[in-house]
Amino acid sequence: MARLVSVNVGLPRDVAWKGRTVHTGIWKYPVYGRCRVGRLNLEGDGQGDLAGHGGEQRAVLVYQVEAYRHWEAQLGRKDLVHGQFGENFTVEGLADAEVCIGDRYRIGTALFEVTQPRVTCYRVGIRMNEPRMPALLTASGLPGFYLRVLREGEVGPGDEIAKVGEATDRLTVAAVNALLYSPHHPREQLERALRVDALSPGWRGSFKALLEQSNALPGGNAGLAPAAARRPVAPGFRPLAVTAMDNECDDVVSLTLRATDGQPLPAHLPGQYVVLRLRTAADAPPLFRSYSLSGADSAQSYRISVKVETNGAAGNYLRTRIEQGALLDVSAPRGTFALQPGDGPVVLLSAGIGATPVLAMLHALAAAHTKRRVLWLYAARDGRHHPFAAEARGLVRSLPHASSHVRYSRPGPEDRVGQDFDATGRLSAAALREVGIPPGADIYLCGPPAFMNDMKEALASLQVPPARIHAETFNGGDTLTPGIAPAAARMPHPPENASADGPLISFARSGIATRWDPSAYQSILELAEACDVPVRWSCRAGVCHNCESGLVSGDVAYQPAPLDAPAAGNVLICCARPRGDVVIDL
Repeated sequence: MARLVSVNVGLPRDVAWKGRTVHTGIWKYPVYGRCRVGRLNLEGDGQGDLAGHGGEQRAVLVYQVEAYRHWEAQLGRKDLVHGQFGENFTVEGLADAEVCIGDRYRIGTALFEVTQPRVTCYRVGIRMNEPRMPALLTASGLPGFYLRVLREGEVGPGDEIAKVGEATDRLTVAAVNALLYSPHHPREQLERALRVDALSPGWRGSFKALLEQSNALPGGNAGLAPAAARRPVAPGFRPLAVTAMDNECDDVVSLTLRATDGQPLPAHLPGQYVVLRLRTAADAPPLFRSYSLSGADSAQSYRISVKVETNGAAGNYLRTRIEQGALLDVSAPRGTFALQPGDGPVVLLSAGIGATPVLAMLHALAAAHTKRRVLWLYAARDGRHHPFAAEARGLVRSLPHASSHVRYSRPGPEDRVGQDFDATGRLSAAALREVGIPPGADIYLCGPPAFMNDMKEALASLQVPPARIHAETFNGGDTLTPGIAPAAARMPHPPENASADGPLISFARSGIATRWDPSAYQSILELAEACDVPVRWSCRAGVCHNCESGLVSGDVAYQPAPLDAPAAGNVLICCARPRGDVVIDL
């Protein structure tokens, strides 16, 4: 019979790591005597990151002494102590290859149910002083597992572990772990896993996404990075000719681009963007800029619209030095901010140059002669800084159930209320309440950072569900750095002591290009962090895919190799090193 060897608890603490402060509960220590088990925790225990650990489905983490012996041999370690892997219960028996999701166990006076395999993150690497540990645990088939507390009680070292129930569908912890993280996701196994009622909601969502992926484009792992996995994009640039340049307002110019070889352009989803490689000077590295496609979908041409800032290098270059007939290097369309199919209401909410991706959505809705209710909401300073005014007005009028509301914060004397704009002031919660957000609407939001933050707060105050809000950020997406203590945000910049040699690494959205120094960085992620480029990560070892980013051009090598490859045209920056010059969509 299986036996509870050690009960381990620990409260979250702050630890220094790579010049940052990490708040973590990974340090667990044995308890001597009986320990009270509550619905969410053991007495004296806590988790530092409740988004990734803890909660009802992950109340108790289990790891086996047999796995300890494995790692002692594999890592050549003799210093491992109970709780070393952050587990609450160190047990004898209960192997991951034998325990099934939904199995129930009585330990002491408490009752438990197995809910999911352990999800590893970088903090177990800190605790083990082995950065590869998240990947090693997951790849080995020895991840450990979580328990849900069905009946509170007391446990203690030496307690027998009695199985008192099991799931009808017998899927082991190891099998479920491999089903998500390996490259193989058999449909029948996914369907079988979803029949296990005890499987936690997070894993259930991942397997549902993998099932949907099996009917869509191949490549990537939709259970880990669904948006990226469904829209693979070939890396590289293609020369396109500028066939038209149109001033949309005082500070916005549109460029129409066509292929020179007569071949059709890749189709794009309304809301996507392209990356331009601009060679502004022979002796300077190229500039990379991302621009939303602002026109209707076409196999013959793309239209991008560029805001020209006073000191903006790319915008001024395009307006003053590019003429019709010039060739520009353009990537394939990419991005996950795209109009979703459906029949419900649509709100297109933007300010300034943020109109470009939602204007493409308005074009798509008009081309489809949609019967959906459409609301166009836009904010500008005045009429001189209001691009696409007539174009958007005409598209709205072409739809039977569409309306618009435009606000100028500082209208000029020539701006006419009721004709050029509808009200003075900024878009706010009060303005949205006055206009009326249709119930159940999908809201597509784009604009300057301050506007985006204001609108997210306004929509939250109107109780719009977060899942209904789709947002595009031109200069990089939201960061994900679990457990890292907040610090003052810094604008992206070249790293200190930048190398003069090495491949050129360009972060397209952040406008940063710098040389790779293999002696200073172990991965492209580390270089991005040194540049304060917004990044997302969790495992830092090629497991979780949170860091999956677009590979606009170039090639990389992996160390360690990811357990499952990213989607075509993407890269896992946490374990990638450049083979030559690369451009990353960050």
